[in-house]
Amino acid sequence: MPTDKPNRLLIVDGHAYAYRAFHAIRELSSPTGAPTNAIYGFIKMLAKLQMQLEPSHAVVVWDGGLSSERTAEHPDYKAQRPPMPDSLGDQIDQIGEYLSAAGVTTCCRDGVEADDWIASFASHGAERMHVVIASSDKDFMQLVSPRIGLVNPNDKSEKIWAAADVFAKAGVMPEQVVDWLSLVGDAVDNIPGVPGVGPKTATDLLSRFGSVAGIYSRIEEVPSSRLKQNLQAAKEAVIRNQRLIRLKPDGLAAQLDELQLKPVNVERLRLLYAQWGFKTMLAQLEPAPLTQGALL
Repeated sequence: MPTDKPNRLLIVDGHAYAYRAFHAIRELSSPTGAPTNAIYGFIKMLAKLQMQLEPSHAVVVWDGGLSSERTAEHPDYKAQRPPMPDSLGDQIDQIGEYLSAAGVTTCCRDGVEADDWIASFASHGAERMHVVIASSDKDFMQLVSPRIGLVNPNDKSEKIWAAADVFAKAGVMPEQVVDWLSLVGDAVDNIPGVPGVGPKTATDLLSRFGSVAGIYSRIEEVPSSRLKQNLQAAKEAVIRNQRLIRLKPDGLAAQLDELQLKPVNVERLRLLYAQWGFKTMLAQLEPAPLTQGALL
């Protein structure tokens, strides 16, 4: 029977979910002793997203390394991050094998940060359908719009964030998020903010002045002399932070038709589940072939 259900694009931050799965399930291995905790957790998380969101299109985006443009501007950009654990790295390629068998497109390119590619897919996808980004990265709050929502795995409500939810979280609207983070800084990405400016102060400043440009054009109106001095001293760094934090969506997206969910390769999934020792998933394949989007 025909359905009038609208198209929806699900964009998954691959490394964010792989790390989350890796740390959520501490001990799980295949019959050969190889670790499978990240694989298993990732499959379960993706299945939950698909059940909740019922996307017609989906893509999992992986980091291809740091942006040379950002590291040239700020050599310490993300420099504090520890290397990926070997036992997780060994599972990433196998997650890719799973996604291929499950009919889900994956993307990774050397020197391209996943955040920028996700921004590109979202901005292009929103021209034709509703888009949901699945990630806990606060940078994606800047993309939220009437056509682009955000699912944060740390949010137990599991709702799709809209602009009102971004405002409830940060006290600013999505179009102010870049400026808000530029003032506060981002410890995860090793981007220092203005000394003495925390989330509340940044929110208060943007509520009064509207933007970073507004703050600096009316700097004499900042009531605290110490805050005024700190802002003046950090002006160059704040402007740089805007360039580091603002996502760059140009020129990366694939054709949207390529992201449509494809038929599941049941036989390939059967082999993979047997290889990994996922007995329950394997048993669930036996009664009938999977339909599009039914991953488990």
